[in-house]
Amino acid sequence: MKKEDCFYLGKIVKKYSFKGELLAKLDTDQPDLYEHLDAIFVQVRNNLLPFFIESSQLHKSDLLRIKFEEVDTEADADALLKSELYLPLELLPKLEGNKFYFHEIIGFKIHDKNFGDVGIIKGINDSTAQALFEVDRDGVEILIPMNDEFIVEVNRETKTILVETPEGLIDLYF
Repeated sequence: MKKEDCFYLGKIVKKYSFKGELLAKLDTDQPDLYEHLDAIFVQVRNNLLPFFIESSQLHKSDLLRIKFEEVDTEADADALLKSELYLPLELLPKLEGNKFYFHEIIGFKIHDKNFGDVGIIKGINDSTAQALFEVDRDGVEILIPMNDEFIVEVNRETKTILVETPEGLIDLYF
């Protein structure tokens, strides 16, 4: 399984018991969706390896307590500490309306109510306080804040996002 075919679910943060159980911090608003998985991909030395889950349960609401098959000792568990967890993209819950996953809108067109066609989404910059659409318009990069108040409509059929940005925001780039 390739990393680009998966989504990041979380990270193993600490051991739970001397029998190889681990606690994982999940990067999700709905941890209960992932409470009863059969298997998960664990990143070990830059490779995604499948691990089968013997048992798992939520622990203190945002942690998942996991017991992997064939991880039976503290030493086995130590080897997996700080490892990232991944699942195949098809296991992501479907989003509707104006909600979207960052990876699914790459290649969508952005149209602004005031400016008109802006360009194509090439990426998402989420390293800043406010996530930004990275839009390519004929070689010019335009950054548009991913603000719920700016996003009017996400149309998956036409692969278009309609935004209404403050007047002059897009003009700053020209």
